[in-house]
Amino acid sequence: MPFAGTQEDAHHLIPLPWVVRRTRLPPLALRCVACPSGRATVGRGRFRVNANGKRLDVWLLVNCVSCDRTGKLTVHERVPVRALPAGLLAGYVGDSPPLVADTLLDPLIARRNRYALDWDGCWELRAHPVPAHPWPLRIAVAFDDPVPLRPERLIAQGLGISRAELARRVKSDVPLRRTRTRSFSFLLLGPGGGRTEQAAAR
Repeated sequence: MPFAGTQEDAHHLIPLPWVVRRTRLPPLALRCVACPSGRATVGRGRFRVNANGKRLDVWLLVNCVSCDRTGKLTVHERVPVRALPAGLLAGYVGDSPPLVADTLLDPLIARRNRYALDWDGCWELRAHPVPAHPWPLRIAVAFDDPVPLRPERLIAQGLGISRAELARRVKSDVPLRRTRTRSFSFLLLGPGGGRTEQAAAR
């Protein structure tokens, strides 16, 4: 839903910040080879590093939520030891929690290992209260973590409004019904769906 002649007006507005962040690491949609389960977690968050001469294999360990079988997600395969920065290698050996999170959330690793993340119940929206005036109000949404969300759903939740009201009052340069994981902003119009006389006169 594009801006309808309001984008220039919005440049002077100080945006109200919203932030999307994870509350915990999401489980994986990943088929288990030992049981019918299709879900796994990183459990305690451990890597396995295997040295073969001057090359390394690095895996992130996951556990089936049903039978607790341990599986491995390939992180590096037969990579030269010198190709890994010392700090990164130390993180793998020491099971660094931030590195576990970065590895799990890496879309390249997800594609390589053919898993998806189930974000239901694993994220929150931190939104400042919306003031009653003035209108229009610009809101900037930042993603601390790559949570795939439809802006339409996120905005409706943050404002506590219906989709019909959202269609009337929200203008944005991004498609509101298309899932995204990157920051965006939108313009919130007054309850009547238009700008106040004061804003319109600027």
